[in-house]
Amino acid sequence: MYKLGIDVGGTNTDAVLIDDKLNVVASVKRHTTQDVYDGILTAVRAVLEESGIDRAQIGQAMLGTTQCTNAIVERKHLAPIGILRIGAPATLGIFPMVDWAEDIKAIAVETAIIGGGFEYDGKELASFDEAAARAFFERLKAKGIRSVAISCVFSTVRDDHERRAAALCREIMGEEVHVSISSEIGSMGLIERENATILNAALYQVAETFTDGFARSLQDEGVVNADIYLSQNDGTLMTMEYARRYPILTVACGPTNSIRGASYLSQLQNAIVIDVGGTTTDLGVIQNGFPRESSVAVTIGGVRTNFRMPDVISIGLGGGSIVRELPDGTVTVGPDSVGYEITKKALVFGGSVCTATDIAVRLGMTQLGDGSRVAHLSEEFAKKAMEAITELVEDSVDAMKVSSEDVDIILVGGGSIVLPESLEGAAAVIKPAIGGVANAIGSAISKVSGNYEKLVDYLVTPRGQALEEAKAEAIEMAVGAGAIRETVEIIDMEDVPLQYYPGNTNRVKIKAAGDLA
Repeated sequence: MYKLGIDVGGTNTDAVLIDDKLNVVASVKRHTTQDVYDGILTAVRAVLEESGIDRAQIGQAMLGTTQCTNAIVERKHLAPIGILRIGAPATLGIFPMVDWAEDIKAIAVETAIIGGGFEYDGKELASFDEAAARAFFERLKAKGIRSVAISCVFSTVRDDHERRAAALCREIMGEEVHVSISSEIGSMGLIERENATILNAALYQVAETFTDGFARSLQDEGVVNADIYLSQNDGTLMTMEYARRYPILTVACGPTNSIRGASYLSQLQNAIVIDVGGTTTDLGVIQNGFPRESSVAVTIGGVRTNFRMPDVISIGLGGGSIVRELPDGTVTVGPDSVGYEITKKALVFGGSVCTATDIAVRLGMTQLGDGSRVAHLSEEFAKKAMEAITELVEDSVDAMKVSSEDVDIILVGGGSIVLPESLEGAAAVIKPAIGGVANAIGSAISKVSGNYEKLVDYLVTPRGQALEEAKAEAIEMAVGAGAIRETVEIIDMEDVPLQYYPGNTNRVKIKAAGDLA
């Protein structure tokens, strides 16, 4: 059986085929097209032709896509939704979407705050106002709305009211309505968790489009026996059904795929990964083989959220970054780029724009295109440009480190040819042979995970018992997402005391992951 891994980036669409022993059989890199699916089809056809394998032997197909991120940033294809917050009278001071830009606020057709919610310790703040909820859903049904976001105060402690509201919503609006509840999406902090839930609700049409389109693309190419999975932003996979329920979890899956692929190719479980594309460079951290999670609220398209996201820094540096010499002799690199038009506009390809790739060719770091076309660039100019590139990357590496000690660095991505193999702060710099398609490899070899998070008072539930119960819950969540039970293991665990809560309250977070069933 073979696995087909595909990753769609802003510049390139990569595809790999991996056999049952996780050996890379074939890999290709093709330019991302304006119609994303044309690019996917082109990449799939190319990798199948290169491998020559029987399409019927492909048992799993994995896709990492930027579709949801693009929809939020570009304000396109977002569905009209209703927003219900359960938290009156305590939360009436701040309304949903209070700090959102007007151009994206328009997705909310109707908003309501009704009675209900909980205290930090799970005590009921107010009784659930079923009559108000019923009236709200009736109004949405009359307006033809098909997606609803439901949030509740301290629903990460108790989700009773959210689930009652969700059941009522389906009763009134029909079983086919898309319901997003905040306790399944975000973490502590009502506003940020609510924001993530609203975005998830607005993305349901985008999710249906790219999941259906991917499945159709595979069928058109004769890949009919494959189970289909989507990459999510913690470096693991989810089923198509799960992706349709939680499309927000595909946001930032590209960098995490690269991190997982880099870990696999280098056999390192802890390192900093530098993924250089055509337009941007993403830096992330491998911890125990998985991407380090951000501990702060993450802004997506101007919206503050607190659902899990990888800890990634993105800088405007890539193979297509434009290099300029200023009047004072200073040389700058990026942040603008020729992107996927590099094969037309870069000097080595007969174009007229000096790019970071041209600098690498001029300095003899790589052989690409026609090297004679950059012979006119002075060595002094090229070295200044490389110093600017190196400084950008080294500053970002320092920002990702948690101590002054040198760390292992893995260079991947098609644009990694523009980086030197010696960097300040690096214990070693590893550049895998097929690191150019690390993102697609990461997509293909990913596991399935379960994430558990809850506030626990150790005076009520002893720490040992609480952690064991949390581990069991995380394992069940991984199995429910499609993992083989026997392969599931706990890969991350933390319990953090919350001094501002009474008693001995701790935030318990457990992550389990296992192989695909």
